[in-house]
Amino acid sequence: MRIPSTSSLSSILLSAVLPGLSAASGFDCAHINVDGFRYDLSPLGGVHSLYHVEETEQSVTNTTYVLNICNILKGASIRGHLKCGTSKNICGFQYKYSSDGSEETSQAFPIVGLEHLGHGSKDPELTRLKKLDAAEEGLLVKLSGGQYIDNEGKKKDAGAVVEFQCDRDRSGLEGLETTNEPSDDNNEKQRRRRETDNPPDSGNGSSQRSLEFKSFGQADDDSYVLKLNWKTTYACDTYLEDNKGDGSSHWGFFTWLIIILFLCIAAYLIFGSWLNYNRYGARGWDLLPHGDTLRDIPYIFQDWLRRVVNTLQGSGSRGGYSAV
Repeated sequence: MRIPSTSSLSSILLSAVLPGLSAASGFDCAHINVDGFRYDLSPLGGVHSLYHVEETEQSVTNTTYVLNICNILKGASIRGHLKCGTSKNICGFQYKYSSDGSEETSQAFPIVGLEHLGHGSKDPELTRLKKLDAAEEGLLVKLSGGQYIDNEGKKKDAGAVVEFQCDRDRSGLEGLETTNEPSDDNNEKQRRRRETDNPPDSGNGSSQRSLEFKSFGQADDDSYVLKLNWKTTYACDTYLEDNKGDGSSHWGFFTWLIIILFLCIAAYLIFGSWLNYNRYGARGWDLLPHGDTLRDIPYIFQDWLRRVVNTLQGSGSRGGYSAV
């Protein structure tokens, strides 16, 4: 029998353990409770990407940001020859070209997520937007756990600030590009050319994308912060309360109740049949536990129905004396 190598076993263990570690690091997108308000952002889960192109006279910088707020990126953290780390939630892939179009430098940098083998923390900070601005409704999420190498080659801490803005007309998935698998160098080059030739909206409010890039740069604490705006109905304070009567949760409860009852009845019939077969050598209907009663159920029901009918008819008759 072929014994798996140590690296193969490590990969299997990481793929099984890291999602749980990511959820246990303090940010569960499906169960968010802030100031007594509950939010469920799990419909926004999955791997999504957006890009930003910055042009100067000397160069063009194309940066693609890949994120999954509810889980780790896994294979989506690999783009061509760049690898960010499968245990990350947000990664950046930066390509810098000179003015003549030739590629100068490229780098992948983690922004949010656990370190290798699950060490580190995302250190989530959750704030309702109404506490910052009474006219705004939504949720401000700050996450960390990344690292960025600046122009001087120094390693700096990195993180993200995602402003989930309440928009009852948007699901939050409008205009998003979904990426699930790693891509090779040829596909990456073609994609980067398309992004460079078709830059994203300028941010003047006409964008059809629900998820928008705001900025990426150095903050006051010397760390680098990615700022995103995400418009979605799931960030509204009362969304869960307003939609709790859709019947989905109740239907789920009754579904489980029916399944449990079915399994109990099946277990009773199977065990009883097995017992009758081994103890009494029963065959056919005699295998079923209480087989006589089960066969008599139609007649018992008929007798009960006849009694009900007779009772109803008898209650309507008039009393009196009978002739002798």
